[in-house]
Amino acid sequence: MAIKRCGWCSDDPLYIEYHDHEWGKANRDEAHLFEMLCLEGQQAGLSWITVLKKRECYREHFFKHSIEKVASLSDQQLAEKCTDAGLIRHIGKLTAIRDNAIAWQNMKQQNIDVSQWLWSFVDNQVQINDVPNYKLAPAQTEISLKLSKALKKNGFKFVGPTTIYAFMQAVGMVNDHENDCCAR
Repeated sequence: MAIKRCGWCSDDPLYIEYHDHEWGKANRDEAHLFEMLCLEGQQAGLSWITVLKKRECYREHFFKHSIEKVASLSDQQLAEKCTDAGLIRHIGKLTAIRDNAIAWQNMKQQNIDVSQWLWSFVDNQVQINDVPNYKLAPAQTEISLKLSKALKKNGFKFVGPTTIYAFMQAVGMVNDHENDCCAR
């Protein structure tokens, strides 16, 4: 009998690994949360598999998403990154990664545990939704809109409510696996 996965998951081994072991799984690790926030911002206008295939290149260019190191990147260094086809060559998106690292650091300097702060938007509990078909899952919610506004207020970029809902799904704040999915 075939394993039942969400309808959006193709037969690409990279996608299957991501779907089965990462997407929708609660994760509160700061480095992972920062990476996913950055990657979701890179996806805007593209397919997620495009970003997943470039993920290792992002890890190399952005110091495995070390917030301190990323925050110190210069405009010139970011411009140079635009020449690598292993990245999405959009200067605004690449600059947003650095700007988000700076915003993250600014929150930490205010004694805010950013991981706890992010999870507070879902009362520190995974929101498990009834999803008979992935096409019925929302693209954004009131919570993603509220979190998007709060992130923007704190200086984050490329964090619209749809991007933030995808982030919430990616880090398991929301579990939108289809009801009959093996990873639910």
